[in-house]
Amino acid sequence: MKYIYGPVKSRRLGNSLGISLTPYKVCSFDCVYCQLGKTTIKTSEIKEYVNLEEILQELKAFISNTDFKNTPVNYITLSGSGEPTLFLSIGKLISYIKKLVNIPIAVLTNSSLLHNIDVRRNLLSADLIVTTLNASSQTVFEKIHQTEEEIKLEEIINGLIALRREFKGKIYLEVMLIKGINDSVKEMERLKEIVNRIGPDKIQLVAPSRPPSQNWVKPPDLKTMKKIQEIFGERCEVF
Repeated sequence: MKYIYGPVKSRRLGNSLGISLTPYKVCSFDCVYCQLGKTTIKTSEIKEYVNLEEILQELKAFISNTDFKNTPVNYITLSGSGEPTLFLSIGKLISYIKKLVNIPIAVLTNSSLLHNIDVRRNLLSADLIVTTLNASSQTVFEKIHQTEEEIKLEEIINGLIALRREFKGKIYLEVMLIKGINDSVKEMERLKEIVNRIGPDKIQLVAPSRPPSQNWVKPPDLKTMKKIQEIFGERCEVF
């Protein structure tokens, strides 16, 4: 299939049926840790990158398949090989999926477009939004995400705060830890203050586990991960 993949076993979501909403590596970031490699088209332009009707046709065909009926799916996950909130019709897609199946919908986002009220409105019918925040300062943010466009960390933080206020489902916040970049106690203590303003249901610490976009990227050691988990407290999980 062109858009649908899986179900795949996810450490956090169980059996996840994925839907990719952009062409390969169309993203607003070029993260140094990305397991898919370098971004091919770096953009913040929201438009119809894929065909909504074709996605729905694939999904209908998939859910009518005997294998699907015999395989439990915990989430339908909007993610794939780029930033899903770049897709203009993501809100329509979520509404259509809700009419087709009674399976929770998760959206995995790098949080870059959440300052846009229309993007947030498009996500309100989802059940779970897994967001990302890896830095407490613009300098560290740019080292990790290699942004070329004028994307400001403060806008992202404000977007996350607004999302928490407007969204009634669950919000998980992922923190990707990179050795020597954002894994210091000082950086994480500053980030905790920001996270407290956002108020996610869970904080999920992750580290690069597959070959990253940049070969210098390394994960922190387990002792450091545990220390950072202590900083964030009981809502924090390590993956």
